[in-house]
Amino acid sequence: MKPIIVIGSGVAGLRATIELLENGCYVLLFAKDELNYCNTDKAQGGIAVVLKEDDSFESHIEDTLKAGAGLCKKEAVELLVKEGPKRIKELISMGINFDKKEDGSLDFTKEAAHSTNRIVHALGDATGHAVEQTLIDNLKKFNSIEIFTHRQLSRFYVEDGRIFGALFLNTKTNEYEVYYADAIVVATGGYAAIYKNTTNPPITTGDGIAAAFMSGAVVEDIEFVQFHPTALKRYNTPQFLISESMRGEGAILLNDKGERFMEKYHRLAELAPRDVVARSIIFEMEKRGIDKVYLDATKMGEDFLKKRFPTIYNECLNYGIDISKEAIPVAPAAHYTMGGIQSFLDASTSIKGLFVAGEAACSGVHGANRLASNSILEGLVFGKIAADSALKFAKNNPTGAVAIQKPDCVECDRAALRNRIEDLKETIWNKLGVVRRIKQMEEILQCSWALFSKHNVDYNCSEGITLRNMALLASMIAFAALKRKGSVGAHYCVDTPHAYDNKQHIPFRISDLEKEL
Repeated sequence: MKPIIVIGSGVAGLRATIELLENGCYVLLFAKDELNYCNTDKAQGGIAVVLKEDDSFESHIEDTLKAGAGLCKKEAVELLVKEGPKRIKELISMGINFDKKEDGSLDFTKEAAHSTNRIVHALGDATGHAVEQTLIDNLKKFNSIEIFTHRQLSRFYVEDGRIFGALFLNTKTNEYEVYYADAIVVATGGYAAIYKNTTNPPITTGDGIAAAFMSGAVVEDIEFVQFHPTALKRYNTPQFLISESMRGEGAILLNDKGERFMEKYHRLAELAPRDVVARSIIFEMEKRGIDKVYLDATKMGEDFLKKRFPTIYNECLNYGIDISKEAIPVAPAAHYTMGGIQSFLDASTSIKGLFVAGEAACSGVHGANRLASNSILEGLVFGKIAADSALKFAKNNPTGAVAIQKPDCVECDRAALRNRIEDLKETIWNKLGVVRRIKQMEEILQCSWALFSKHNVDYNCSEGITLRNMALLASMIAFAALKRKGSVGAHYCVDTPHAYDNKQHIPFRISDLEKEL
């Protein structure tokens, strides 16, 4: 039996790897950068889970379905919510220390669109870091694993609808490497970093989704990009995420005149779903002719802010902002992607032997708009499921003897490619951002597909793969968004503002794009 490959070292990839190792499997784990450089490690908010006596599965399910705007798949949501407590208890047994009250009980908090306090968190606002380190520490218990860092996924090898290998670029040597497997778990994350304004690390460019799509996999609902309403907005400063938890704890949004404005846009004001808050900020900025608004948390007091939001407090202080004394300049930024590789309840995909978990998947749990703090939970739940399914498949369907010819590398002009990447990021933000228009989406569909076609070669540098994948993802987002004839959830088009087709999913393959373009 050949090894099982896991691609991605965030919560979904690590949880899948641990499950495989515990079942005696030999695993090859690939990370695009260092093992802990990923979205999970940056996650601030927390994990939504039913562990309180006065909470219920039904309530968490209902909140998730409401946030998903009619496009969640109920069976997937039920699986997520009901398996959630088991996965969190496992994390606790692995050694994570969730924040507790003085009496020793878990300190549950509330975030937007949740009907009760059900968010567990660790290290205040550094939950993702705590989860990531706990899982990495547990990997050290096993020997039957090889870890490859600084490997960028380029392509999958598929024959007769069955996957048997993957091609990676070693970004230290700029040489291609081929690896064989009886099954592959994709946990490469989403594609929010293809946008100019994003809370994601720059590695989050949808590599796993792009590779699967080029191999013929079905993707679904790829147009749904969640824009976080509040990212730090200051000249020459990184777009640091200001957690939704701050609004859950009582922070309010103000315009440039110091006026609270969210009540004009939604009855839940700052606690409205993320897509509503993000759009409302965009509309307010357009109305006022400004490029940012302000999040005021000063009423919470310095002691509370230092304890509950130490990461945000210290990071803002590094940029000269004392959030206990002044409001934080913020604006929306691309944050999370609900669409991805179409997957089923067992984490399988349309390609035999290819399984997917986490943000790279469109599992149906998020619908058109992710409920806050469901993402780490999804990685834990479906990471385990993907591992179980991959192991079962590999045992019953071993690959035969295969040989892959490494591609001929194309020399690249790295500086030129970097400039093209930055230009494309700005175009994607302008034409596929928080508020969309049909004409702009038609324009970017044509130009991004042409750009993908031009750069769909095997460059001997990371920039070449990144540009190719960005152009392909932009084409996919625009294609799906134009197919959707109404606005719903995170997809808002001013030309079709009514959500009359909000029960429709948009699945498609690369052959569908090729037919129309």
